Amino acid sequence: MMSGMKIAIGSDHAGFELKQIVKNHLAHQGHELVDHGTLTMESVDYPDIAVKVAQDVSDRKAEFGVLVCGSGIGMAITANKVRGIRSANISSEYEAQMSREHNDANVIAIGARILKEDLAITIVEKFLTTSFAHGRHTQRVEKITGIEQRQLQNS
Repeated sequence: MMSGMKIAIGSDHAGFELKQIVKNHLAHQGHELVDHGTLTMESVDYPDIAVKVAQDVSDRKAEFGVLVCGSGIGMAITANKVRGIRSANISSEYEAQMSREHNDANVIAIGARILKEDLAITIVEKFLTTSFAHGRHTQRVEKITGIEQRQLQNS
């Protein structure tokens, strides 16, 4: 695993325990982590956490974002509302690889109620160590960015 990346991480209450496990693993790998919460098991609204992580990635304060909630779905949807974010809800190593190689995803969302701890760590590692393939995929990612830019201009 590449060491020394700056990664923004966050979870809601459902993802808190898995976030702590992933966070400890990534810290042990030598990554710098910015934890945007939650810091307890007390109920919180996942959009409040997801937007902070996504904003760090959008503002280039972090290279990648890692989000954990019950399913990963709400976190991914929220993160994708932030300009420049390509977040994927991932539940397999293959999806983690493809999200990076083909879509240049910069935020991963995982589900604590779906994934076992070991698989979650494997998925996050695959996501962080897979490079964007460029080539024909560059044009497709640029089209996604173009859609985003047109939406912002029309609002």
